[in-house]
Amino acid sequence: MTPVKIIGICGGSGSGKTTIVRKISELVSDFVFIPQDNYYKSAEYISNANITAFNFDHPDAFDNDLIIEQLSALKRGEAIEMPTYDFVHHRRTQETIAVEPRKVVIFEGIMIFTNKAVRDLIDLKIFVDTPDDIRFIRRLIRDIKERGRTLDSVVQQYMDVVRPGHYEFIEPTKAFADIIIPEGGANERALNVLVTFINSVIDR
Repeated sequence: MTPVKIIGICGGSGSGKTTIVRKISELVSDFVFIPQDNYYKSAEYISNANITAFNFDHPDAFDNDLIIEQLSALKRGEAIEMPTYDFVHHRRTQETIAVEPRKVVIFEGIMIFTNKAVRDLIDLKIFVDTPDDIRFIRRLIRDIKERGRTLDSVVQQYMDVVRPGHYEFIEPTKAFADIIIPEGGANERALNVLVTFINSVIDR
């Protein structure tokens, strides 16, 4: 069986992780994308008024058991049914996405390096390092446009849990990274190196 390599792309909210994945997809076709966001636990009781009642910026917010189960299956060359998440209503949906194994799996999320069992499944660990102000602006625009949030609720959540969670849980995992990419998707040289590595795995 052809070995499956998992590439982990980590970094704070709004750091540019998704942009990197999108740019990789423009140059590489034979990989599967697994976003950690799909594995959030349901919190239907959350609204703009009580947005910090569930801490989405804590490692326990994710279903790590399912992440480990499904990443392990992909490494064994087995298909999975990946969950989907409704960020407007803060809950896992009934729909799943059928994912067939490929030589390369790209696993992306804010806390993919916090759990050792998950971390040990990742063959190449990348940390996207982007300044706080840029990350906040990107998050603000995304949450208002795509997730039905208000300005006040985004700011409150950022100050109460996102910023503290970043420095407590995400920033320290930079130490586990094999590669650190400053400025995310804007770093063309780092992207070229990453694409070359992915293609070398696929062509092997």
